[in-house]
Amino acid sequence: MAIGTKELAPTELDAFDDDKLVAELKKAKEELFNLRFQSATGQLESHGRLKAVRRDIARIYTILRERELGIRTAPTASE
Repeated sequence: MAIGTKELAPTELDAFDDDKLVAELKKAKEELFNLRFQSATGQLESHGRLKAVRRDIARIYTILRERELGIRTAPTASE
C-alpha cells in the first residue's frame, strides 16, 4: 500500500501537464514547511502526514525527471 495522498497517485500525476505538476510541488513544499513548523512547536498531531508529504514531493520530482529524460511522456493537448 502506497503512502501519500490519494489525489497524488502516479496515475493522476501522469494526467497533469508540467505547469500543474510544478504548482502541486510548490503546494506540497508549503505544506511540508507548515508541518515541520508544527512539529517543532509541538502542535503536530499526525506525524505520519510528514512522511506522506515527503513521498508526494519525491513522486512529483520523479515524474518531472522521467519526462525530462523521455522515459515518461507529458499529456498532449488533445487528452
